[in-house]
Amino acid sequence: MTKLTFFISFIVLTSTYSCGQNKIKTPISAMNKFEEFISKEKFLPDSKIFYPGIGDEKLKPILTELINESAKDFQNIAMKGIASDNYYQNAIEKGLNRFSKIYLELDTENRERICTYFEELMDIVGLESSGGLLNEFMYGFDFSE
Repeated sequence: MTKLTFFISFIVLTSTYSCGQNKIKTPISAMNKFEEFISKEKFLPDSKIFYPGIGDEKLKPILTELINESAKDFQNIAMKGIASDNYYQNAIEKGLNRFSKIYLELDTENRERICTYFEELMDIVGLESSGGLLNEFMYGFDFSE
């Protein structure tokens, strides 16, 4: 009876741990794309997404550094081979929290641009959802709830 109880407990714990752990196979080109992302100039006007560029130039280096830190977080997760939705979503949450000290200085366009940079990072690794984190950052709540 103890072996059966142990076996059932093992199955339940394994199943519980693996739920929500959607593994992501990192594309081979991801490391190059991370480097390109980190090295490109950010917060420039972009007519494709109707972004007028950063209004307050003193924020540009600060915002760029914060975005690049998040790119490095994504890169580290991909390099370690521990990629899952949860790991990347935790990296998104950590990255967005970095903006908390200057959040009130960000206008709508800059918050949207920050979100599109995170979407670019998500595209690099094939992450399909931020788990509502980008909506919460942008609008203060998650539309899916």
